[in-house]
Amino acid sequence: MDYHDLCKQARKAKANAYAPYSKFRVGAALLSDSGRVFPGNNVENSSYSLTVCAERVAVFTAVAEGERHFRAIAIASDDSGFTPPCGACRQVLFEMAGDIDVVMSNSKGEIEIVRLRSLLPEPFTPKHLRRSRKQRA
Repeated sequence: MDYHDLCKQARKAKANAYAPYSKFRVGAALLSDSGRVFPGNNVENSSYSLTVCAERVAVFTAVAEGERHFRAIAIASDDSGFTPPCGACRQVLFEMAGDIDVVMSNSKGEIEIVRLRSLLPEPFTPKHLRRSRKQRA
């Protein structure tokens, strides 16, 4: 699947966004190594901290269905600029998918591609937990 098709899937997922408070709809499409695409959309809650972003919905759905290896994630919003994943999504994506391509699509259909590591240059990883356990022992 090429990245333009992946962005179409993200735009399709965006149509299901539940964003009554921010009115900022986001869709994501996560491409696995097996070629499956997992859509996600943001789901807001009146208790704002319980809101879940489109990228995490896509990742959690893929993991719940047994996928563990990924190539890229496309993100689409209604913004005329490009919408990168938030910090929490960057962290989740890095742990679950590694240094994948992040394909951002704007409202004009243009795309920008960056590597996840460029958005999160020093991610917290399981190796940090191992070091912490050794220090406590």
